Amino acid sequence: MWTFTSDVEEYAAVAEPFLLGDPVRHTVALTVLADLRAGLPVKHPLFGWWTSGGEIRGAVFRTPPHPAGLFAVPVEAVAPLLAALEGGVSQVVGPVEVISEVVRLLGEPSRAVSERLYRLVDLTVPDVPGRGRLAVPGDFPLLVSWYHAFGAEVGMGEADVAERVARRLSGRELFVWEDEGAPVSLAALSPACGGVCRIGPVYTPPSRRRRGYGAAVTAYASRIGLDERCDQVVLFTDLANPTSNSVYRSIGYRPISDYAHLTYAE
Repeated sequence: MWTFTSDVEEYAAVAEPFLLGDPVRHTVALTVLADLRAGLPVKHPLFGWWTSGGEIRGAVFRTPPHPAGLFAVPVEAVAPLLAALEGGVSQVVGPVEVISEVVRLLGEPSRAVSERLYRLVDLTVPDVPGRGRLAVPGDFPLLVSWYHAFGAEVGMGEADVAERVARRLSGRELFVWEDEGAPVSLAALSPACGGVCRIGPVYTPPSRRRRGYGAAVTAYASRIGLDERCDQVVLFTDLANPTSNSVYRSIGYRPISDYAHLTYAE
């Protein structure tokens, strides 16, 4: 049975213990929950949890304009979830077995993006010119432009990029790689949730690519995470980009599971 609320604290009280049972696979759900409890503004949120046999066995969140997060939804709960969601479903993201059930019930989407979750096993730091550092307020205009460029490139831009970058800067979540005194690449590191930090986004401007900067800044942010902030580091990749998947493997990331992001025409 699904139970829904728009109250994030009510949702947290019920769902967080369940989500913490697998903080690697539930990394996005836990990060979203932490952001909302820290005051991240969102209009018309919807949260839910699935009860079966008297136990919490699933959780879902929808924070417009972002896709409904089905990261912690069991396959058997998909049909009742889709029937219960208010306003229909235009975007969903979750594990492939769950998303396959969505496709079976709703039909083929207008757009599908396949992703893979990786976990850092043994960090290998690449030999790349330059150095990593924490981003500072003076980097703000550049980082906003890079966030916009990243969103346009992957087709998943955020609603208020400047606000997002400002929050992440103040939270010490953004890192840059510098070469010859100039920032050349960006990596973000989420706060630890259940002992897990997540890298993303990682962005290098086209003119600076194929020089190892993305690998270098990812390795740098990963090392900060392990040394100072969390027990495990994870990241998602677009499976359509073989270069990034190869890069992350080369610095010690190993695949955990596959996911998909679907968009249906509204």
